[in-house]
Amino acid sequence: MSNIVIYPGTFDPITHGHTDLIQRACRLFDRVIVGVAARPGKNPLFTLEKRLELAEIALEGQENIEICGFEGLLVEFARQKKASAILRGLRAVSDFDYEFQLAGMNRKLAPDIETLFLTPAEQYANISSTLVREIASLGGDVSPFIHKKIVAELIMKLR
Repeated sequence: MSNIVIYPGTFDPITHGHTDLIQRACRLFDRVIVGVAARPGKNPLFTLEKRLELAEIALEGQENIEICGFEGLLVEFARQKKASAILRGLRAVSDFDYEFQLAGMNRKLAPDIETLFLTPAEQYANISSTLVREIASLGGDVSPFIHKKIVAELIMKLR
C-alpha cells in the first residue's frame, strides 16, 4: 500500500493555512501531492498555471511534495497518482458538513481511498483564500496570511 496523500484545492491563492497542513502532512506521509484543481466553473482569480507557480513559491524547500494540476474527479486523480488517502482541512464546524458529504461520496466512488481531516494551527484557523482575496481587493494588508511574494502577485492581479 502506498503512503501517498493528495491534498486537493483551488489554492486561489495558497495561504499559510494551506502550507501549515501540507507541512504537517509531510511528517505523516512519504509523499504529499498538492493537487491544484482547475475548476473553471469556480472562476478562480489566478489561472491554473499561476496557481501552480504560487504553490511552488509557498512550498519551496519541502522535499516530499509534488505539486500538480488536475481536472475531473478527485478520486480518479488520486488513483492516477497511486494515493491511498485524501487530506482535507477543517477550519471550523461550518466546514464539517460539506467535507463530510464529500468524504462520503468519495468513499462510494473509491472505497480503497481514505479521507483524512486535519485542523490548521490556531493562528491559521480563520484564513481562507476567499477572505484573503476580499481583504486585498479592499486595500487591506494580507501579508500575515500568505507568502510575501504572493502578496505582490495578488496586488498586481487585483489592479
